[in-house]
Amino acid sequence: MKLIRFLKNDQPRYGLIEGEAIYAVEGSIFGEFRPAEEEVAALTEVRLLAPCQPTKILAVGLNYRTHAAEAGYDVPLEPLVFSKPPSSVIGPLEPIVYPILSQQVDYEGELAVIIGRRARNVSPEKAYDFILGYTCGNDVTARDLQRRDDQWTRAKGFDTFCPLGPCIVTDLDPAHLAIRTRVNGKIRQSATTADMVFNVAELIASISQVMTLEPGDVILTGTPSGVGPLQPGDVVEVEIEGIGTLRNPVVSQG
Repeated sequence: MKLIRFLKNDQPRYGLIEGEAIYAVEGSIFGEFRPAEEEVAALTEVRLLAPCQPTKILAVGLNYRTHAAEAGYDVPLEPLVFSKPPSSVIGPLEPIVYPILSQQVDYEGELAVIIGRRARNVSPEKAYDFILGYTCGNDVTARDLQRRDDQWTRAKGFDTFCPLGPCIVTDLDPAHLAIRTRVNGKIRQSATTADMVFNVAELIASISQVMTLEPGDVILTGTPSGVGPLQPGDVVEVEIEGIGTLRNPVVSQG
């Protein structure tokens, strides 16, 4: 099942994709819902939004061994979790704004987990019961500011630094998904989620011991090796097997 959030007649709505057709969702995607009987639009007729509105975004650093190596760090012994503000979220085709404060803005293609119901102190064995689905994410990072600061909030938290989309795919096995990032059509990252240090269930269990995860919250599960810089005028794409492609242009601030 592919769920989207879209804008039609200036109203944001949730929908379900079947082929090129969109059917409105009756009910809540975080509870009981079903598709409406009649098609409401075609994909070409609407603007896709970020597929959820999280109260918080938890991201995981150095969760691929190859990325830890290229960054010059040891593999963590437990998940290295940081946050990105909800104000950083944008949807497909929305521009990533290159801030004046940074001289190096990097892409980080990632599998994003969308929480489906409230989760607190969840065991790894039960973790998948709390997942609505998965989407593509890009943990955009001002790398120079990350190196300069003692913590990562500023470098990771600029407006537009968390593209998500294009859809939420349910009933997907996240264990062996191909993930690729392209810049201007050239592949810069290519890996599989099997290379994660901590898998999705372990991440949910670890994070939910610290804080309650609410429906719609997002976990960014880490990026593989191959991270690198973006420039205004670039187009960055994150493609994940079984989900689709998240595409965003890069523009200068102001």
